[in-house]
Amino acid sequence: MQYYSIQKISTWERFYRANFINCLSGFKSATLIGTAGKNKQPNLAIFSNLVHIGADTALIGFINRPREAAPHTLANIEFSGVYTMNHIQPEFIQAAHQTSAKYPVNESEFDLDGVSIEWKANCMAPFVGESRIQYSMELVEIIPIKYNGSFFIIGKVTDVFIDENILDKDGFLHIDKAGSICTLGIDGYYSTNLLARFAYAKPGNPIEKIN
Repeated sequence: MQYYSIQKISTWERFYRANFINCLSGFKSATLIGTAGKNKQPNLAIFSNLVHIGADTALIGFINRPREAAPHTLANIEFSGVYTMNHIQPEFIQAAHQTSAKYPVNESEFDLDGVSIEWKANCMAPFVGESRIQYSMELVEIIPIKYNGSFFIIGKVTDVFIDENILDKDGFLHIDKAGSICTLGIDGYYSTNLLARFAYAKPGNPIEKIN
């Protein structure tokens, strides 16, 4: 195996280094986060660093980059306290990727070709109309990460919208059937396929595969 020290890596060209480091953590979910600011100005941005925190209460967190690099999602969540999560399917990958561009605050990413805005009752934040898995979030806590100036945003799930045919009898969501994609690095997108499911693991018990 080839060895690379962090001292060596730090000398590499910026984007080459970013690609390399971003790929190390492996495949990640790709989600479009919808928010709205003052005057209901909508914003949409792609995130690939979501993490499940708890099921009861249902908590999900994500990392927002430093404020000067990515201010709009963070500011809108601080303003309204609500936001939406929208899975990405192959039909609108290009539009989803384009939301990573730095648009002015008064220009909506929903105006891009490939995604439409959807407002639902009792939610101040917009959804992606084409997304087959959508859920709304209520802000719980914003934790500043002092080391690099980023923010860990924690929210609780309030409402979920899915196609029923992806829901299994035990609550498992076959998001591959919805066509949800995942991402690698900063610009790679992949489809997914189920390889296996296994029963709850206990010491001394044989490994049991779920059909």
